[in-house]
Amino acid sequence: MAKNNKGLKELQKAFNTGVSYMLPAVVVGGIFLAVALATGKATDAGMEITNPFMQNLNDLGVAGFAMMIPLLSGYIAYSLAGKPGIAPAMILGYVANNPIGESQVKTGFLGAMIMGVAVGYFVKWCKTWKVPATIKTIMPILIVPIVTTFVLGVIYIYIIAVPIGAGMNWLVDVLGSLQGGSAILLGLIIGAMTAIDMGGPINKTATAFTLALMAEGIYAPNGAHRIAVAIPPLAMAISTFIDRKKYTAEDRDLGISAFFMGLIGITEGAIPFAVKDIKRVLPAIIIGSAVGGALGMMNNVEALVPHGGLIILPVVNGKLWYVISMFIGVFISVAILHFTKPNIVQEGSQNEKNIEATK
Repeated sequence: MAKNNKGLKELQKAFNTGVSYMLPAVVVGGIFLAVALATGKATDAGMEITNPFMQNLNDLGVAGFAMMIPLLSGYIAYSLAGKPGIAPAMILGYVANNPIGESQVKTGFLGAMIMGVAVGYFVKWCKTWKVPATIKTIMPILIVPIVTTFVLGVIYIYIIAVPIGAGMNWLVDVLGSLQGGSAILLGLIIGAMTAIDMGGPINKTATAFTLALMAEGIYAPNGAHRIAVAIPPLAMAISTFIDRKKYTAEDRDLGISAFFMGLIGITEGAIPFAVKDIKRVLPAIIIGSAVGGALGMMNNVEALVPHGGLIILPVVNGKLWYVISMFIGVFISVAILHFTKPNIVQEGSQNEKNIEATK
């Protein structure tokens, strides 16, 4: 039992380390994107930025977001295995966050977390190898990174990504069978899919499905999706504002950035919170987003552009219900977090009591 607890604590420490190194990239990317997109205008292709300076600022923000997931993966592995784990995990984190393989699968932050942990333990094992002194010096900079990246990269592309690609195709078929049927059920599923991996394959499947329907002049599913994309970051931001004892000072600062990301429909603003406390955060934002999506579908809210958040309100049919659905979804997520997340001080005190009890 003690061994299991030690392993869980090791993983929790690794996730927290990954988040702490990732946070500056999230904040830089999120703030730059928020400022740049706020100056744009909604078009059929999404938010269009016409000012050259703001476009450059947007590109810097995109770069910050591109670095975010590899940093998470790299420093999860670093916490578990030290410096030799950083490069392979960053490479595989980048791979997880970009389409690869025959099915062009992208697994997002969940895939990057898995690869970070896999690299950490694989490198840890590599460091136990008995090798001649001449080879030992090149192990951390040559042999370990190459072997780790190759072995785990091949496993990811050929074993992990293939069933995920098949699963995404199945999801599209399921959504297609619901379209035109139960609006509430479709809205619930789209909303939940939007929040579950925040930019990963399930989220992107929902996006692809709604875009395909938009091409046929059907905008309600896109309305549900665009309501849902804003709920996770807005919920996490508001939770940090009103339940300050449940978050670290670092989390509370990130809440401000997440709030702006929520306003412009960047779901990824909630990722750091989910990584640190996945068992409480993920259910809360999934339920809130599902309810928001269902309310949007029930009230025939239509988003006419492929972007989300309150920033696109001028190009939404059913503006009042767009805002109300988003507000209710955020309220539900915040309420769930309020009742499920412990106060940090209390959690610390409980840990101290547990330590005293074992003495």
